[in-house]
Amino acid sequence: MTWRTADLPSFAGRTAIVTGGNSGIGWHTAAALARRGAEVTIACRNPEAGERAAADMRAVGGGDIRVAPLDLADLASVRSFADAWDRPLDVLVNNAGVMTPPRYRETVDGFELQFGTNHLGHVALTGRLLPRLRASPAPRVVTVSSIAHQRGRPDVLDGNESGGYQPERAYANSKLANLLFAFELQRQAELNDSHLVSNAAHPGVSATGLVTSDQGLGSIPGVRQLAPAMLRVLFQSAAAGADPILYAVAEAGPGSYTGPQRLRESRGRIGPARTSRYARDEVLAAKLWDLSRDLTGVDFSWE
Repeated sequence: MTWRTADLPSFAGRTAIVTGGNSGIGWHTAAALARRGAEVTIACRNPEAGERAAADMRAVGGGDIRVAPLDLADLASVRSFADAWDRPLDVLVNNAGVMTPPRYRETVDGFELQFGTNHLGHVALTGRLLPRLRASPAPRVVTVSSIAHQRGRPDVLDGNESGGYQPERAYANSKLANLLFAFELQRQAELNDSHLVSNAAHPGVSATGLVTSDQGLGSIPGVRQLAPAMLRVLFQSAAAGADPILYAVAEAGPGSYTGPQRLRESRGRIGPARTSRYARDEVLAAKLWDLSRDLTGVDFSWE
């Protein structure tokens, strides 16, 4: 399909949270929603970076943009953020993440960093914000996955295992977990007669700060200095990478998965993205759902 950010409808009077909205895909997602009238909160680890991002957005026509501290690698931080949200929430974009730290690292709560941040942090955030989402007339949760999920395997259920750590495998499993969660959240909403819509999207291969983050590959000497120039040459822009996410926010149907269509879904016009056979495994999704609730201590209240 031919769809670009310019096709985004008005979001006037609606509230949105974008995790990791201070850079990359998240920056362009948050900025586009703000330009279309949404009250956007950038939720990120570094509030100072968030404020700089918000100022840049306002300078290019952004509207009501706020910043709040959120560390997805710390469940106490997730709880504090959610407890402070005191009004209905229309859109939650689960975007922030960390990619392939070369050595095994853990979150504050003792989970492998990628599984704990990319998946468990967003599960806990969504669960704690569910009452606020349900208070909205048309709530949407968009979870950002990756083409890397195709390499994910059922041992995603062992996501906290430290023995034999393999960065790429752990990242792929965390992105598979994102998809399993998005699809199971939609099934749970339907089972509970909720009007909430949960879907997923991926940005293809885009030039973002994910590669240079000090939590991931950026911890390797030289990567943070050399990667930006190489990314701009080899990959599509972060703005183009935001298109599938914005389409998922605005128009994509319940339980859908959107991504670029060209060069093995690395770039190009957007449309339905391919899922691995494990991503659509409802038994695996249910097991991960229960495990994630147990590990985070967060329930999903549909009452």
